[in-house]
Amino acid sequence: MASPTKREIAQILEDIGLLLELKGESPFKSQAYYNAARTIEGTTEDLVQLVATGRIRELKGIGQALADKLTELVRTGRLAYYEELKRTVPAGLVEMRAIAGMGPKKILAVWQLLGITTVGELEYACIENRLVGLPGFGSKTQDKIKQGILQFKKRKGFQLYATAIVEARALMAACRSASGIRQVDLVGDLRRRMEIADTIELVVATDRPDSVGQALAAHGLDDRFVEEGPVLRGRSALGLALVIHVARSLSPHLLLAKTGSAQHLTQLKARAEARRLTWNLEEDGGPLSPPAETEADLYRALDLPLIQPELREGLGEIEAAERGELAHLVTSQDIQGIFHNHTTASDGSATLEEMVEEACRLGYRYIGISDHSQSAFYAHGLKEDRIREQHAAIDALRKRVSGILILKGIEADILADGTMDYPDEVLATFDFVIASVHSRFNLPEEEQTSRVVRALAHPHVTMLGHPTGRLLLSREGYRIDMARVIRAAKEHGKILEINANPHRLDLDWRLCPSAKAQGVKVSINPDAHAVEGLQDVPFGVNVARKGGLSVTDVVNTLEPAEIAAALKQ
Repeated sequence: MASPTKREIAQILEDIGLLLELKGESPFKSQAYYNAARTIEGTTEDLVQLVATGRIRELKGIGQALADKLTELVRTGRLAYYEELKRTVPAGLVEMRAIAGMGPKKILAVWQLLGITTVGELEYACIENRLVGLPGFGSKTQDKIKQGILQFKKRKGFQLYATAIVEARALMAACRSASGIRQVDLVGDLRRRMEIADTIELVVATDRPDSVGQALAAHGLDDRFVEEGPVLRGRSALGLALVIHVARSLSPHLLLAKTGSAQHLTQLKARAEARRLTWNLEEDGGPLSPPAETEADLYRALDLPLIQPELREGLGEIEAAERGELAHLVTSQDIQGIFHNHTTASDGSATLEEMVEEACRLGYRYIGISDHSQSAFYAHGLKEDRIREQHAAIDALRKRVSGILILKGIEADILADGTMDYPDEVLATFDFVIASVHSRFNLPEEEQTSRVVRALAHPHVTMLGHPTGRLLLSREGYRIDMARVIRAAKEHGKILEINANPHRLDLDWRLCPSAKAQGVKVSINPDAHAVEGLQDVPFGVNVARKGGLSVTDVVNTLEPAEIAAALKQ
């Protein structure tokens, strides 16, 4: 095994110093490793020779214990002490060191006080304003950490859909404004509205390919591209791969070829071959065929209705289209109102009045207020006296505000044994109850599933919040049998949430067809912790569309006069 480089060895020593700090060891012990890291990185001598001759101890700050560890590292490429130490501390805590504003003391604070162990959890805590109240933090520090996380994710090469689409639209606008470019369209994963992306893919129609380079230069990306025939490849400002297909015109063949997943396109080609139909979507393979003016024409040539871009994954949508079972997909305009919204009563940053005012501005006809329950102490969850105060405030606001229905809700914790966070007489005072898991994520699958299924059987529970608990690019969902959960929702007439927060998008779109097949309704909720969060609903609609859901599958497409009765059912 090749000996690790000086930089790699120094990084391991830095990691050990941090791990020791997080474990509460003596600060002198941690500092010894930090100092040793700087010594190793700064030495001009060959470490292999220093170890072989025993002169490693001559380096400043390297005592016998450190010399033995360096010898093991140089000779074997591994260090047993380091490996054992890593097993005692969540790996994500070490990763946080790369985020501006997150030194060892702050990493230790978020771990000990909030139970945060990954960068994604840290980002979500910033969104929910949970860092502001920690000792030594405050709003400015939280904002600095949020910016640091953005840069950290940029270096990783993946972004949430909500982040990537902003960058893609900016690039499209830059291209459209350039002289000589007639048309620009989005294709690839982002056109299919995948929840995370590592690539922005565009198609550009122009007779002057150089105009694309000029547009990119105006966008500040002039030094980041290489040409591969009619394709430009490079990196966006966010660090995403950027692929631009340059063509004389944006034919439907090109749009289809660059939008569908590999599986979808393979299945379309096989269908064309079975019908002895010439199928060529690429210009370099001869004349485009079959003749078409729109993508709908291409599907029609295969005896299929148009399959919307979101569905083109090769996961049964072609068979469903053939059977005439493709739904008229739900749209953002179909959403009449929203649930799962937090205020300053728990961990939101906007007041009840501000949240209602913004919902009105966005055109919603009802809004459900659902602050955290009492077990969520980290989020200032509501005890019974504060519930009464909030209900009185909602009653008063209902008298002052017209044009929107304000519903009394709660996001109640599902306790470890599946019971709810309040007694029945308290739960009965709400218009709706969102039951959510916020603790004990590591329960075995059977226990976690039974916990959630028991909660769904509770007569006062209306819907299940963020059903799998995942945080995209950060935390996998907890181990849970979602097939059982969906069956329990059907049995007890409960609603499953599609949490529209871009970090969650949970229920996963891949589970939506199962819910739909069993008649289980979903509710697309923003999980808003600020007025800005109310604008996340379209991201949840993307999930519903990818899952093949129609208006009738989504409960919050109902009119205000219908919604109260639907929730009580």
